[in-house]
Amino acid sequence: MMHATHNSESDYLQWLQTQVNHLRAGRLDCLDREQLVEELEGMSRSERRQLRNRLVVLMMHLLKLRHQPDKQSRSWTVTIITQRTDIKLLLRESPSLKPSLPEALAASYPRARQEAADETGLPLSTFPDQPPFTWEQVLDEDYWPEPARCRDPAD
Repeated sequence: MMHATHNSESDYLQWLQTQVNHLRAGRLDCLDREQLVEELEGMSRSERRQLRNRLVVLMMHLLKLRHQPDKQSRSWTVTIITQRTDIKLLLRESPSLKPSLPEALAASYPRARQEAADETGLPLSTFPDQPPFTWEQVLDEDYWPEPARCRDPAD
C-alpha cells in the first residue's frame, strides 16, 4: 500500500522526514526512489565542490603569501588556518574524499592562481602554471611557503 509522500519541492525538510520515516519503518515501496537517488548524488557532488572551493581559497592565500610576503596580513594567516581546519574536518567526516585530494588540488589550482593574480594585481605569469606545493603541504599546519625568488627574465 503506497502512502502519500510530501513533494520535495514544496517542503524539502518534510519530504526528507517522510523518507526517513519510510526507511525506518521498512516501507521501501513508499520511498521516492528517483528523488532520493538524485539527492544522494547531489550530496556527493556538494562535498567534492566544497573541498575544491576551500582548496581554492587556501591556495590563493598561500600564493599571495609566497609572492607578496611583505603585504602579509593577519587575515591571510587566519584564512589559511581556517581553511586547513575546515578541510581536515570535511575529510574526517567524509574520508572517502582523501584519495581525491591530488586531483582536487590540480583542478582547483588554476582558479586559485587566477584569483591570486586578481587580488594582488600581479600578472598571472607571476604565479607558476602548476601548484608549487603538494596537497600534504597545503594541509600541513606547519607549512608556510617561502617567499618566491624573483625570476630572471633570461630564464
